[in-house]
Amino acid sequence: MDNQEIIRCRDHRPFELPEDPWVMKQVWNKLLLAHWPVRQEELLPCIPDGLELDLWEGEAWLSLIPFYITGLRLRGTPPVLWLSRFAELNVRTYVTCGGKPGIFFFSLDAERRLAVETARLLHLPYMYARMFVGRENDWITYRSERRDRRGRPAVFEALYRPAGGEKFTAQPGTLLYWLTERYRLYAADGAGKLYAGDIHHIPWELQEAELRIRRNTMAEAHGIYPRSQQPALISFAERQETLFWPIRRL
Repeated sequence: MDNQEIIRCRDHRPFELPEDPWVMKQVWNKLLLAHWPVRQEELLPCIPDGLELDLWEGEAWLSLIPFYITGLRLRGTPPVLWLSRFAELNVRTYVTCGGKPGIFFFSLDAERRLAVETARLLHLPYMYARMFVGRENDWITYRSERRDRRGRPAVFEALYRPAGGEKFTAQPGTLLYWLTERYRLYAADGAGKLYAGDIHHIPWELQEAELRIRRNTMAEAHGIYPRSQQPALISFAERQETLFWPIRRL
């Protein structure tokens, strides 16, 4: 999609685009969006001062998003083949700051060391992991494995696929819209300083999904224990072209 088309499609955003130009583009592919309700008391100690835990009908949520990136490039430059394609796995929750809803990441696992080291300079909690994305018939096979800071395994291994049916966009006022249509990320450094970065894309085109989890210790690695191994809500997205703005200190 042309970048100006993406910019012009903005009526779905909860707040305005930044006035300065975007600086990076990524294409996200074969995404599973898996969501669990979790107890507030488990998340609150992990949320830095200055951010407020965002709740849906009084309940906190944790999400796990496996996918792979292609076409990563800085504005005005072409993608570098060996750097622009890699798997990524996000563990996140939902926060607000100054009236702007967004995402707070517990971890972002990636298989490209240079991408991890660069993102850490921007105060994002990227971690290097051994990752694999493949196919098993019409299932996407996904595996990510690393150790957390205490040496405990942080593993996600699963098969997932779209369940068929027409693509759809989540409707405002629904839980799925609240979970997916987020356009700001928040992070904190070791000193507790807060940072924020804006993103933009067209509304998510989603499908119903099927998921078979073989192993998942990603939440446990952060001291979070969802009530069920199976997520309460899942969906699939084939592709999303995303623009990024600079991450700045709040």
